[in-house]
Amino acid sequence: MTSLAAALDALPKVELHCHIEGTMRPSTLVDLARRNGLDLPTSDPAELYRYDSLDSFLEVFWMVQSALGRPGDWARLAYESVVDSAAHGVVHCEAFFTPARHLAAGQDLAAIVAGLDEGLAAGEAETGARCLLIADMDRAFGPAVGLQQVQALAALRHAGARGTERVIGVGMDSTERGIDPASFRSAYDAARAAGFRLTAHQGENSPASAIAACLDILGVERVDHGVPVMDDSELVSRMVGERVPITVCPTSNVVIANVVDRLEDHPYARMRTAGLLATINTDDPALTDLDLAQEYAAVAAAFGYGWDEMVHIALDAVDACWLDDAGKAALRDQVTVAAGQLVPAEP
Repeated sequence: MTSLAAALDALPKVELHCHIEGTMRPSTLVDLARRNGLDLPTSDPAELYRYDSLDSFLEVFWMVQSALGRPGDWARLAYESVVDSAAHGVVHCEAFFTPARHLAAGQDLAAIVAGLDEGLAAGEAETGARCLLIADMDRAFGPAVGLQQVQALAALRHAGARGTERVIGVGMDSTERGIDPASFRSAYDAARAAGFRLTAHQGENSPASAIAACLDILGVERVDHGVPVMDDSELVSRMVGERVPITVCPTSNVVIANVVDRLEDHPYARMRTAGLLATINTDDPALTDLDLAQEYAAVAAAFGYGWDEMVHIALDAVDACWLDDAGKAALRDQVTVAAGQLVPAEP
């Protein structure tokens, strides 16, 4: 019989919180920087992704974004993202991309989406995995820019521009400090009117009240991070009752946001015990040097979860995804059949 780690690697998994820019291989960053005339702090791939706080991580993330100068760069990034994640069992991904900085630098949104579609299609054809997209607004650029981005994306979708059928949702990311979620209400209203699904990064460095605001004012259907949710028992009861998914990134919360010092101190286990639909995700796998199978294994080790609980978590991710009922049913069958064949040896 196989080990738990090996079984988790082979188990079909769903990734719902992954920034496609954060999947860039260090070697790819070095190559794209050279091609696009970007000066890097070091040419050593092993030293590029160094940070010690969320703010310094964002500087690294912006460096990665700066290397994406042409549609072909986006295509390469997307292709490698699918291939790398599929190698560790990801069969369905709903990945974020955050174009505000690129648009401000003069890139064309249609070209970005088309480039992503080209790379994702190639990766899907090679692996059999599937990747959909969520267009994140960057809080740092403000609500007006966010609204413009949503309107531009909606116009492209209406025109049938390449790749826009992949963009199923709208969200927002970047630092949460000092930014009222309600300020993005117009952008979310426009996204809803255009038929996009809605999510938001909240609760990485903001209180539970900000999560509630995302639900009440923005009308989000999912919450990304959601770490302080357990601080508000009424909010927990509501999210349990309404089955609002939380796309949790435990390792990221330790090494990027420094929310807790150790994985064992993360509230993820308490979220699960409370009945929350809390999924496991990588956030920025290349920048944290892990894959989704490793994240599953780390969570299992931290909280003493066995095979059955990890399969339950994998199935919860299917429930939390934005496929239609038929797509979810097929994905659920895929996970269930594989889980029955992969039962690992007891540790």
